[in-house]
Amino acid sequence: MRIELTVDGHPVIVRNLEPADEDGVLGVFAACEDWFVAETGQPSAPGDVQSSFYAVPKGADFDDKVLLVVEAGAEIVGFVDAVRRYPHIAAVSIGAFLIHPDFRRLGIGRAVAEALFTAAADADFAQVNTHVTQGWEPGRKFLAALGFGFSAPRPPAETVDRNTGPGEDRLVIPAQIAIG
Repeated sequence: MRIELTVDGHPVIVRNLEPADEDGVLGVFAACEDWFVAETGQPSAPGDVQSSFYAVPKGADFDDKVLLVVEAGAEIVGFVDAVRRYPHIAAVSIGAFLIHPDFRRLGIGRAVAEALFTAAADADFAQVNTHVTQGWEPGRKFLAALGFGFSAPRPPAETVDRNTGPGEDRLVIPAQIAIG
């Protein structure tokens, strides 16, 4: 996948993660410590990029895993972890949608999300699912601004081939939006 956007006159590219991107994504992960602490109770660890390849919700197919990077200029400024056809054939589930703090509130996140919604709808998906950890207000506000609806808090979904951390017992608020 490759999507080219212009955000406030600047080029932004969304594309598939490549092996050479690991250092750039690790930089985004380190900078997004606020999200990692809210989501997992601890900062990002060196193996988090590699474990992204293997972490899928229970019942999902590994072939439907999608990992994307967001570039502004020549710099990786974002990361998206998604699973197509989960929890049903017409849905895409987002596990992580990270924008480096230096690039937040510039319209990049909204532009990328809307471009991904369009690409998903063009591929006959009708719904995007995600969640926000209870208490993570920046994420809840971002999702609300995009038009997501929220459900009651619940324990996080079980993942396959990924060890959970000690702080991952927090409640999450499921969110979904119809697309297309």
